Amino acid sequence: MTKKKLLKRKIKVALKRKSKILKRSIKKKKEFISKKFNTSIKDKKIEIEKSMKNFFDWVKGAEIIELPNCNISEDPVRPELDNEFRTSYGRKIYGVKYQDEIHAVMCFAFTNSIPKTVEELDMMSKDAYLQSINRDFKVGQIAIAYTVWSKKRGGGRLIVKEVFKKIKKTNHLNRLVTLSPLTDMARKFHLSNGAIEVSVNETSQNFEYKM
Repeated sequence: MTKKKLLKRKIKVALKRKSKILKRSIKKKKEFISKKFNTSIKDKKIEIEKSMKNFFDWVKGAEIIELPNCNISEDPVRPELDNEFRTSYGRKIYGVKYQDEIHAVMCFAFTNSIPKTVEELDMMSKDAYLQSINRDFKVGQIAIAYTVWSKKRGGGRLIVKEVFKKIKKTNHLNRLVTLSPLTDMARKFHLSNGAIEVSVNETSQNFEYKM
C-alpha cells in the first residue's frame, strides 16, 4: 500500500472517529437540554398548581363582613374620605376577611339617584337617609360603590360578587352602581366583572351591575 493510500485511510478513520465523538456529544447535549427543560416545566406546573390551590383555599375560606372602620391610607381611590364619612347617614364599609385579616374593602352609600361627584354622593345619601326615617331606615333604592381595593389576588372580584349577593337579598335596593374614578384601570375592572357602562362624566364614570 502506497503512502498516499495509507494517509487517506488514516484521515478517513480519524474523521469517522471525530464524527462519532461529535454525534455522541450532540446527543448528550440534547438529553441534558431536554431533561433541564422537562424539569423546568414540571417545576413550573407544580408552582402553578400550588398557587391555584392557595388561591382557591383563601377564596373558599374568606367571608364578607361589615366593618366599623377601615384604614383609609390603604384606599387608592378616595383616601381623603375619613371613616366618619364612610359610616354616617347609613353608609357602610364591607371587607373580605380571611384568617383574621382584611384583604379587600368596598365602601357604599345609598341613594335614590346616581351621583356624578363625591359632593353629589354626600348630598344624595343624606337625603335618602332622612327619607328613610319614615320607612324603617331602609336607606335609598340604589347602592353606590364609591371605592374598592384589594391587598390579595382575587379579593376585588370576590367582594364585588359577595356584595352583589347581599344587595339582591334586600327588599328595598334594586340597583348596584359605582361612582368610579375616570381611569382605564377602573373601567377594565368593572367591565371584566360583568358591569355595564352607565355614563362617563367630567371627573368620574358610573358602571352598573344588573340585579
